[in-house]
Parts: sequence; C-alpha cells; structure tokens
Amino acid sequence: MRLAKYLAEAGIASRRKAEELIKQKRVKLNGNVVETLGVKIDPEKDKVEVDGKAVNISNDKIYILLNKPAGYISSVYDPQGRPTVVQLIKDIDTRIYPVGRLDFDTEGLLLLTNDGDFTNLMLHPRYEITKTYEAWVKGVVSSEALKKLRKGVLLEDGITAPAKVRIIKRGRNETLLEIKIHEGRKRQVKRMCKAVGYPVLRLKRTGLAFLNLNGLKTGEYRHLHPDEVERLKLMAAGRRC
Repeated sequence: MRLAKYLAEAGIASRRKAEELIKQKRVKLNGNVVETLGVKIDPEKDKVEVDGKAVNISNDKIYILLNKPAGYISSVYDPQGRPTVVQLIKDIDTRIYPVGRLDFDTEGLLLLTNDGDFTNLMLHPRYEITKTYEAWVKGVVSSEALKKLRKGVLLEDGITAPAKVRIIKRGRNETLLEIKIHEGRKRQVKRMCKAVGYPVLRLKRTGLAFLNLNGLKTGEYRHLHPDEVERLKLMAAGRRC
C-alpha cells in the first residue's frame, strides 16, 4: 500500500494533503523521515508516524456534517496557529479531516471524515456532486451577468461549467444569489462572481447533494446517518437517488 493512501485511510488527511505532509518531511516510516513520494508500506509490519504521533487505521468510519463558522481553517493543522475546523469536533478521539475546503472567511456545510475513499468520491470532478451556495455580492446583479454565470465564466484556469443561479433577494447596494455548481476549483464562486463584476461580500455553502444545514446553528455539527453515507456513495457511482 502506498504511504499516502495509508495516511488517508487512517484519517490523517486526503491523499493529496497526505502527499503534502510527506513533502514537508512530517512523516516517518520505521523511525526515518520519508524523503520521497510513492513509498510503499506493509501496514501489518511498518510503523508510521506523523508529527511524532503513531498512525493506525481505524475500522470505525466517521462522517460528520459541520456548519462551519467564518474564521476557521479547513485543515487539521495550521502553521500560523489559526483555529481549525477539527477543533470544533468535541466528541471523538479518532483523527478526522475535512472533505475539501471552505475558505477562512466562508461559512456553511463542510463534511469531515476518516474515510479516504469516501473523500475521493466526494471531491473527484467526474462524480459531479452538486454544491449549493448563498453569495452576498456587491451591487445589483444584471440579467447579463446572470446569463454569463449560467453559461460558464472564463477564469484563469479555464471556462467554468454551467451553473444554476437565481436571485434570492435584491438590496439597494447588494444582491443575494443562490449558486449551484459541481466543480471544485479553488475559490470558484468568488472568482466567478468577481469575473462578471460583482465581488462576493459573504459566502455560505448551504447544501451538498441532498444534504443541508437544517437544524444546525453556526459551529454545530452532527454525524451522518448510515443511509446518508450510502446514498452519497451511490450518487457518486452514477446511481442517482
């Protein structure tokens, strides 16, 4: 088994983040700092450590839905010492990590887990898991801007896929939009809105597939029901529920 996959299955981080930990020389294998990616291990024999702590795969998979507050990093650890979303989860001892990320100042629905395969299903673009956002933008959004968002916006990393966009509320100097996308580009909603001339003032993710924030105040969380986890996996496999 590759070391990055092992770290993901142990709930340390996603595979991509696990590779970053290796590059940062924070991972040891049998007492030695791992210098390169692609290292393979025997989980039954080898001893793996991250930041000096032993790593083991737990058979108990955990899936948490958090209503993330602004002012938290979507990470397990922040070198700048800022608060992380993991610190909001109080009732478990198992290592978990966020599925994807929300910006420091972005609020809303964020999943956390120790299941690496589940994380891959949720994040891989080919599975097209819909994410719903409420975006408060500066200015009164024009019909032309709405058309551009719905058709696709040219960003520095290419044209975005068509988005579902509707106006929830218009104010004198700002507009509240509902935006649904299935891509996972970095800061995508903020960049889309800025590209059509309406910078985001506040952003909140309100939905992921069929999941929502009903009943959760900011900073609160709940464990996903097994039926919800299975339904998400089926959706990612192309069997719409």
